[in-house]
Amino acid sequence: MNTALYLLRCVQIGLSISDLELLSMGMIFDMFTEQANDEWKGWREKATQEDFDRF
Repeated sequence: MNTALYLLRCVQIGLSISDLELLSMGMIFDMFTEQANDEWKGWREKATQEDFDRF
């Protein structure tokens, strides 16, 4: 990831330049990951007893 792409992704998740001073790159990368996971519909599935038994 280059600087331009990093800044683009920051803008896409709603961060300002002043926000970048308060957050580490690791926290921002975690935000990128969480935003990407927001689109995943699988989290709405509930585990059944069978799932727990297999676990």
